[in-house]
Amino acid sequence: MNVAVAKTGKGSAVSDLFASAESRLPGAPDVAAVRREAFETYERLGLPHRRIEEWKYTDLRALVGEVLPLAAAPDAAALKRAADAVKAHAIAGARKLVLVDGVFAADLSDLTALGSEVSLKTLREVLANGANPAAGDLLRTTSTDAVISLNAAMATDGVVVSVADGTHLSAPIQLMHIATAAGASAFTRSHLRIGKNVRATVVESFVAAGKVGGYQVNDAVILWIDDDADVAHIRLMDDAPDAVNISSQVVTVGAAVKLNFFNMTTGAAVSRLQGFITLAGEGSELSANGVNLLQKTEHGDTTLVVDHAVPNCVSRETFRAVIDDRAHSVFQGRIIVRPDAQKTDGKMMTRALLLSDEAEADNKPELEIFADDVSCGHGATAGALDESLLFYLKARGLPEKQAQALLIQAFVGEAIEQIADDGLREHVIGIAERWLERRS
Repeated sequence: MNVAVAKTGKGSAVSDLFASAESRLPGAPDVAAVRREAFETYERLGLPHRRIEEWKYTDLRALVGEVLPLAAAPDAAALKRAADAVKAHAIAGARKLVLVDGVFAADLSDLTALGSEVSLKTLREVLANGANPAAGDLLRTTSTDAVISLNAAMATDGVVVSVADGTHLSAPIQLMHIATAAGASAFTRSHLRIGKNVRATVVESFVAAGKVGGYQVNDAVILWIDDDADVAHIRLMDDAPDAVNISSQVVTVGAAVKLNFFNMTTGAAVSRLQGFITLAGEGSELSANGVNLLQKTEHGDTTLVVDHAVPNCVSRETFRAVIDDRAHSVFQGRIIVRPDAQKTDGKMMTRALLLSDEAEADNKPELEIFADDVSCGHGATAGALDESLLFYLKARGLPEKQAQALLIQAFVGEAIEQIADDGLREHVIGIAERWLERRS
């Protein structure tokens, strides 16, 4: 049987986009070859659509249609707007690494404060180093996912961060993505290497500078965590209401690691966070938590694959979605237990709270178990606010919106409470409260 790949007319436009942007993309000749190979993979697959199982609820061909032109390097005016956004969204005490429209902004970053605790290079300078034959490896992954391949082909910049063995970071690192260019796309890729016995907190923030909108973000983070590390990874996505944000995370975890991951989505017309976490060392513990706060016609997708590759690892996943108006929330969680991964303990729970009759939630938890001595389970629920609790609060004088806000805060609290750092937890609670205020 002959099999043909279905494409839309948008594919040729993307091909033209790559050809026109190729001269602006950093990299020696070897890197350029890797980019072309990655783009050929994307071109063969095309934008993901509903006939691909992993993308059945987030059809980018229907929701996005086409990839926007590559954003120009930020000028002085763009950097000034970005500086205002940094002030508004920076976390107190954190060391900022700022990317503006896909380009690292050294003047807005806290390079001096990093000191000797962190080794930092930009992706652009590593790729441009013709003397480094391994530079192209920064654009390679084992995934054949279309958007990851497109990211490898088009990535303009990012950070390459290494934290030395035994380091206990005195402050969080905040990687800030600032969008200032309307009608354009930014492609970034960052590599983080966390050494042995490291204690570190990494925060990612996605925000718009002022009222800019209509932009697209395609970001990838490649994270390696060595043995005995304790890492908190917090991701906060608050892009413009008409933006598109597609982010991919590929995480490899060593032995006896504690990884606490949290994601909050409160913006963008279309967003998808897809995470691929491999527990590759024995005795590691993963806590993955998230909250989607969606309204109007926003579409928020969280897709997480946790691969238990070795024995004696624990994973816990807690995700909450609050969906108002005609918004659409998606959660796809898959736990894979390999044949040798005996004594695996994996649990996953997702709950959706529907605030209107037109709100939609698709929850799809999955288990793929190839070992026989394991403890695994999953669950999913969807429902409305408890009318009896609403009546109780309103009977004591609270307006309906305020009563709803209290119940919503309690609903998402279980996921937010997993953030260990008090300051970060309060920061995230503040984001949720501002979302509730906008809803009111």
